[in-house]
Amino acid sequence: MFKHEKQLFHPVDVEGPNPQYAVLMQEQLGGANGEMKAAMQYMSQSFRVKDPQIKDLFLDIAAEELGHMEMVAQTINLLNGHDVDAAAVKAGEIQSHVILGLNPGLINSSGYSWTADYVTVTGDLCADLLANIASEQRAKVVYEYLYRQIEDKKVRETIDFLLNREEAHNAMFREAFNMVQESGSNRDFGTTQAAKMYFSMSEPSPNPDFKKVFERNGVNPPSFN
Repeated sequence: MFKHEKQLFHPVDVEGPNPQYAVLMQEQLGGANGEMKAAMQYMSQSFRVKDPQIKDLFLDIAAEELGHMEMVAQTINLLNGHDVDAAAVKAGEIQSHVILGLNPGLINSSGYSWTADYVTVTGDLCADLLANIASEQRAKVVYEYLYRQIEDKKVRETIDFLLNREEAHNAMFREAFNMVQESGSNRDFGTTQAAKMYFSMSEPSPNPDFKKVFERNGVNPPSFN
């Protein structure tokens, strides 16, 4: 069950309209590394998680990502700041003018619809946590690119907050992975001699230390319990 609080997760404002930048912000609403993707990925993954602590972690972060969606959508609304008029935007997607009436939509900055294909769910906790760590890192990178392309201090404040929350989620997922890294696919596979072999395909090798690391590691038989 979810409850909607009638205030944003963090205050949102802009110094002035910037409809072209509003198009860029659409990427973090309905793009492959956006907030919708994160919310749906973590929620979907949680359905199979048996560990109550990690299940709650997935659902808590998913709920926060929904709050981030609301912040991004409100930022887009404020940045648009004009009536339906495609000529007011120098370049960008046209859907918001002819289909959505400038309503922030579940589309990316090129106007392509959000798709569940963005979501990674494997049923294996180690694999899903690694996917989540990567997702948070990619979201950080997109926010960093967005930050560099706007001088509006209030928009930058919003992006800075969201970027730092992505780092917080990243840290939580890394800690959860440390708790379960000897389980699932990490326990059942990847412990044979083949997993410890290094093949140098570059001669002379630029970094022979890689091979030394593999040679130092002991090999344990797999456990299928």
